[in-house]
Amino acid sequence: MITVDEALARVLALAPKPEGEEISIADALGRVLLKPAVSRMTQPPFDASAMDGYAVRSADLPGPLQVVGEVAAGGVWTGSVLPGTALRIFTGAPVPPGFDRVVMQEHATRDGDLITVAAGATGPHIRLRGNDFSESDSLPAGRRLGAADLGLLAAMNLPRITVARAPTVAVIAGGDELVTPGTPPAAGQIISSNDLVVAALAQQAGAEVRIMPLARDTQESLTAILTDAADADVIVTIGGASVGDHDLVGRAATGLGIEQAFYKVAMRPGKPLLAGRLGGAAMLGLPGNPVSATVCAILFLQPLIRHMQGLPGVHRLRHGVLGRDLPAEGNRQHYLRASLEDGPDGSVVTPFPDQDSARLKLMAEAGALLVRPAGDSARRAGERVMFLPLRGAD
Repeated sequence: MITVDEALARVLALAPKPEGEEISIADALGRVLLKPAVSRMTQPPFDASAMDGYAVRSADLPGPLQVVGEVAAGGVWTGSVLPGTALRIFTGAPVPPGFDRVVMQEHATRDGDLITVAAGATGPHIRLRGNDFSESDSLPAGRRLGAADLGLLAAMNLPRITVARAPTVAVIAGGDELVTPGTPPAAGQIISSNDLVVAALAQQAGAEVRIMPLARDTQESLTAILTDAADADVIVTIGGASVGDHDLVGRAATGLGIEQAFYKVAMRPGKPLLAGRLGGAAMLGLPGNPVSATVCAILFLQPLIRHMQGLPGVHRLRHGVLGRDLPAEGNRQHYLRASLEDGPDGSVVTPFPDQDSARLKLMAEAGALLVRPAGDSARRAGERVMFLPLRGAD
């Protein structure tokens, strides 16, 4: 067996360099920027009013001042800026050169075409040209784009950008006992759920996913489905062995020429994990127990997908406070499902008493995975620990 860190390094080594594709910014939410996006604009492109009010010269205050015109957003005023004058102006409108202040309308008293400015009026309420960004400023590569990023790209006048191509992932669940959701199970059968969980985790990380037909417990069935999945960037199998963990998957993959990177990792849950390269695809063979498959997908599949898009393939572990006493750990790194709550000294991580790797309900309730190194000594409640958050993580 190898360590989790070594296994992750070998999995990430299976990733090819990210491939770029040009897309519309309207389609870019959640995609990873592969090349810097360089602005074509300066924003604001002119000194702009930040308020509805009057553009004035500070030297002329408090007035009275003669209102000589009006300008709204989208308009331009071309008159002369003379001493003792003011311009009625609205938010977003260009401030003509010569006026150095916008007085809020609440701070001005108007009588016909004359205004007087109240003492203590705030200002200058002008957004200077380029105070947001300038032409040739850039949004750096290597970030997953959110809604605010798309707004910035639009303001930069960039209709199209280069993003990393989304990796394609083929998910294969296997076992004669499995039937698809909605199918009445016969005696001895269960509903296939692992493929949906793993597919969702892959989508969270930015992949395009297709769930393959359920494989039967024969080498021929699994070989045929693996062959059909050969055009994917990543092939993920789940279970598929009737006499031993990954025996059937290993035989089928060997028959198709897999270049194996490793088999078995010193971790709980998820020891029987297979990784390698099958043709042009990276391949992960996950264990069949629901929690084991989920944890392995979080720890290895998601970092692989992120790495294939040019993002760091690392786990963002956090520090927290242990919520209950724990005995000494065994010889494998342990990932315990735990609740996660806010406490006075930070996040409180409380492992569930039951860590059965077949209990999906506890996996769904977990807010974190508490990470315990192999050989970790007994721990007392209140000690600092490391955890991997599950909510809001990609």
